[in-house]
Amino acid sequence: MQLYNTLSAEERAELIDQAGKQRLTLSFYAYAKIKDPQQFRNDLFLAWNPLDALGRIYVAYEGINAQMSVPADYFEAFRETLEAYDFMKDIRLNVAVEQDDHSFLKLTIKVRHKIVADGLNDETFDVTKKGVHLKAKEFNEILEDPNTIVVDFRNHYESEVGHFKGAITPDVETFRESLPIINEQLKDFKETKNLVMYCTGGIRCEKASAYYKHQGFKNVYQLEGGIINYAKQVKDEGLESKFIGKNFVFDNRLGERITDDIVSQCHQCGKPCDNHTNCANDGCHLLFIQCDDCKATMENCCSTECLEITHLPLVEQVKLRKGKQVGNKVFRKGKSENLKFKHSGELSDVALDVVPKAKPIREHVKIKKVLLGKAEHYFVKAKVAQFLIENHELNIGDKILISGPTTGNQELILEKMLVNGKEITDAKPGDKVTFEVPFRVRLSDKLFKRIS
Repeated sequence: MQLYNTLSAEERAELIDQAGKQRLTLSFYAYAKIKDPQQFRNDLFLAWNPLDALGRIYVAYEGINAQMSVPADYFEAFRETLEAYDFMKDIRLNVAVEQDDHSFLKLTIKVRHKIVADGLNDETFDVTKKGVHLKAKEFNEILEDPNTIVVDFRNHYESEVGHFKGAITPDVETFRESLPIINEQLKDFKETKNLVMYCTGGIRCEKASAYYKHQGFKNVYQLEGGIINYAKQVKDEGLESKFIGKNFVFDNRLGERITDDIVSQCHQCGKPCDNHTNCANDGCHLLFIQCDDCKATMENCCSTECLEITHLPLVEQVKLRKGKQVGNKVFRKGKSENLKFKHSGELSDVALDVVPKAKPIREHVKIKKVLLGKAEHYFVKAKVAQFLIENHELNIGDKILISGPTTGNQELILEKMLVNGKEITDAKPGDKVTFEVPFRVRLSDKLFKRIS
């Protein structure tokens, strides 16, 4: 039985592009008593793999926590695999505000001690005595009450790019850190104030609300379904969004826009920006905010030191990071002395800038692309990339897309190229093409042609 991934992320991305079908990014969680988490994990993998369901899922004796990407055509079939379990019948699936077919590129289901690392001893309090769930309209109303204190139970890199107006945003790196901090900070208001909490999808607040009720807070409330569900209800019901900015998400998108407000800055130059980047140095992977200009100048790196390392031969890079505990930590905490404009803790509710409204999903779906080939070399000093054409033809004037895990999605119009060393106007499968690019290209990158 196949209980593991057989394709790399790059191979999976290529198959998704070739299929050309829309996928849905969604999340869900459920607290339940699972007798055998390992068997539960295996059963889920066998059910989801044939549906081409991808994502990052944690299962434990206490339940399941999942962030996933599912083909739209298989959405109902996927729901049926969940409702085969009594504790997931009629489960709420938080569908993302913004869709990206590459949000997840592997199906990873892990058995953990807990589905959220909260550091709590569940035996010391009743986890079923949760706070009152509030829908978007009710949440907006209680925020207007002067006796309300609203708390963001996410980490500093999440709240920095977007948060509810007037919220307390603890300067923490983990959920477990925020629990005692808020308990101490609000100890004098346990009986007089409304403690209103929120997080990305609601799961952190499920446990936190019960914990605070146990700590003596009388009026405890939580945003049902978190920011993801709030944004959907605001849109469907025409409500005012009290959340400003972008909602950080733990997949390849790194965020989905809730409002047009930009409330954060590029950590390198200070320009209004709310796009996160993972440092391209495999020995760093620092998560930080980087504008397009700095991305081009620094080639997705957080510092000149990391930039210089990425230009070294791969063998030298491996030697430098030997023994470092970075590995596959995609979201290494975004704090460093190199980040001159990093802000966390008390955050402003004033927008620094606004962005144009995102294009509707239907418009995105109309834009098609075909895979042409893969990167073979990048000439650093000349800023020239070489690709091997494997499918279709490439012509001068084509709109092309260079895409990869680190490079992201870079678009340009092909104005000049060399084909097998000669300057001509078209290339066919089997040809090697070289052309200038205003950014660094990596061997994991793929070359696509845009077809509108």
